Amino acid sequence: MANSAMTPSEATQEKEARPVFPFTAIVGQEEMKLALILNVIDPKIGGVMIMGDRGTGKSTTVRALVDLLPEIDVVANDPFNSDPYDPELMSTEVREATQNNSELDVVKAKITMVDLPLGATEDRVCGTIDIEKALTEGVKAFEPGLLAKANRGILYVDEVNLLDDHLVDVLLDSAASGWNTVEREGISISHPARFILVGSGNPEEGELRPQLLDRFGMHAQIGTVKEPDLRVKIVEQRALFDEEPVSFRNNYDQSQQALTDKIVAARNLLKDVQLDYDYRVKISQICSELNVDGLRGDIVTNRAALAICAFEGRTEVTPQDIYRVIPLCLRHRLRKDPLESIDSGDKVRDIFKEVFS
Repeated sequence: MANSAMTPSEATQEKEARPVFPFTAIVGQEEMKLALILNVIDPKIGGVMIMGDRGTGKSTTVRALVDLLPEIDVVANDPFNSDPYDPELMSTEVREATQNNSELDVVKAKITMVDLPLGATEDRVCGTIDIEKALTEGVKAFEPGLLAKANRGILYVDEVNLLDDHLVDVLLDSAASGWNTVEREGISISHPARFILVGSGNPEEGELRPQLLDRFGMHAQIGTVKEPDLRVKIVEQRALFDEEPVSFRNNYDQSQQALTDKIVAARNLLKDVQLDYDYRVKISQICSELNVDGLRGDIVTNRAALAICAFEGRTEVTPQDIYRVIPLCLRHRLRKDPLESIDSGDKVRDIFKEVFS
């Protein structure tokens, strides 16, 4: 397989042309940052729903995360960002080429982040089949959509609570199965669509339906920073970045690289991390006592606990690991009681303390 990549100077030029606020320079919002990092370490956690006030840096943080991630090998000029080595992440054409022992041109590419516009149609999201061409020329003429572009990347939906429920369903189905299938007039085309789904929204504009909310792996709640000192620091950081984005980014090169290395190490370590059987029973006991429907809550909490343990370079999950992730994994799965004043995250923590006491 031929290998080509961006030269260091080309990569620098690209960064300077579109500077992104550094992830490690973001002040506060630890819950959101942790949820995003854990999903990058183990995408099977199932994505993140970020709910919070306007102007709290939701979009900035997601873009900063993508900028942080290491480059991946992709097949050149392939609209699906096919992995040249993993058949599960290959388009049909690439898989056929590998089976025929054809040489693939492999390039290094940044992980893609696809923004889904609110007014997007299902055709724009899933792709379309040119029926006329298929019938007259006998070829499957497929025009890839946003799900194809998002394969092996991050799909970001701002104001996901305002998106049509049918489209949210389509996104969640693809995120869960890792495949997108388009069917028109008896013609069916499938392609890999394995991505991390990140949705954000403002609760004042309405919540997602519970059955859709439940399918997001984690739920991060963020609020406007209240401490005057922190607010001043955030404003100063933003002003410095807007004035001199390149030099501002340079100041964070070391911390950015250190975090990138830590994420890569965690991904490699993840398969060796152990979660004690007794702790798994207790996680399920918490889910049961909170009346969480289904088993998604148990599965996601297990995965998130393994991921945070790997992120910290350890191979044995501790109760503290579980305590840190379980509110993020369960709070959006609880049945809402309008008369309850207690925050759902606190409710999860209280039951945790009872079970693990």
